[in-house]
Amino acid sequence: MTDQFRDRPAIQAVDLTRTYNLRKGWLRPTFETVEAVRTVSFSVYPGETFGLLGPNGAGKTTTIKMLNTLLLPTSGTARVLGFDVAKDPVEVRRRIGYVFGGDKGLYDRLSANDNLRYFAELYGVPPREQRSRVHELLDKVGLSGRAHERVEGYSRGMRQRLHIARGLLHRPQVLFLDEPSLGLDPVAARELRRTVAELSGEGVTTVLTTHYMAEADELCDRIAIVDSGVIRALGTPDELKGSVARGTVVEATVRGADETHLSRLRDLPSVQGVAVTRTDGSETVLTVRGENGTEIHTQVVSALRGLRITRLTSREPTLEDAYVAIVGSGAEPGATDRKTSPEAAV
Repeated sequence: MTDQFRDRPAIQAVDLTRTYNLRKGWLRPTFETVEAVRTVSFSVYPGETFGLLGPNGAGKTTTIKMLNTLLLPTSGTARVLGFDVAKDPVEVRRRIGYVFGGDKGLYDRLSANDNLRYFAELYGVPPREQRSRVHELLDKVGLSGRAHERVEGYSRGMRQRLHIARGLLHRPQVLFLDEPSLGLDPVAARELRRTVAELSGEGVTTVLTTHYMAEADELCDRIAIVDSGVIRALGTPDELKGSVARGTVVEATVRGADETHLSRLRDLPSVQGVAVTRTDGSETVLTVRGENGTEIHTQVVSALRGLRITRLTSREPTLEDAYVAIVGSGAEPGATDRKTSPEAAV
């Protein structure tokens, strides 16, 4: 991130809320109010890559759509580059790009070159700049050699790179990436991450939603973990990891574990949390977070006495461990950034 944490945010959300009224039944319909986003507040600074993580239905995409003017907030305010998303949507749209995962948004029977020329017209790119801008972006995303082929013959990874090129045509200062690597193979996902990292280096402010923890850890300067429409934690990847486990993570694959064994683990003095994953067979994977690597390793083995342990490893905590702990507990662990707290955003 360039000029880290400049004084004026590129994006500022204050108590954003979005509700929906769902109709149930036909003869005697009833209506239910669903809160997709509840009083979300945060700031994103120029040149920063900001991540929004959370389970399906957590409110990530709804938040992005409010920020890029596709949805009006039910309450609260948001400003992008100083413009209110509800009062000045045209000014906001001129300055942002939006890239989403999936196959929609491109014309299959047109070539990549023709797709970008068409969207350049829609985005108001001056005619004298269109050809050079399209060539520049196709080169940036690695599609120069396939520029004149129909998009219908493109792989998913190539389509996604073309989506990014489309979102950058008008040189946006803010780019929203909504699960851009969804369904990509590892090679295509790596190329996508490289492109996003280059954009950050060029000073583009990026908001990224993803389900891939390694991707968020590699790309994001700061991350907000969202669950049930609420921000549960906000901080750098290292702050989030440290908030749930400052020592060691022990993973044990066992057979025959029951609640008695889990209680023994949770009662250990150096244990901060235990996650349980059932496999398709009779094995259970226990992820134990705690302090003092050698000590906790010994304590876990002792607590699981009588069980068959087929695998036992120790490692440093990852962002995935932090995510599981925060979303699983439903409580904020305290890893917040003072500059982006609700008080600072007002």
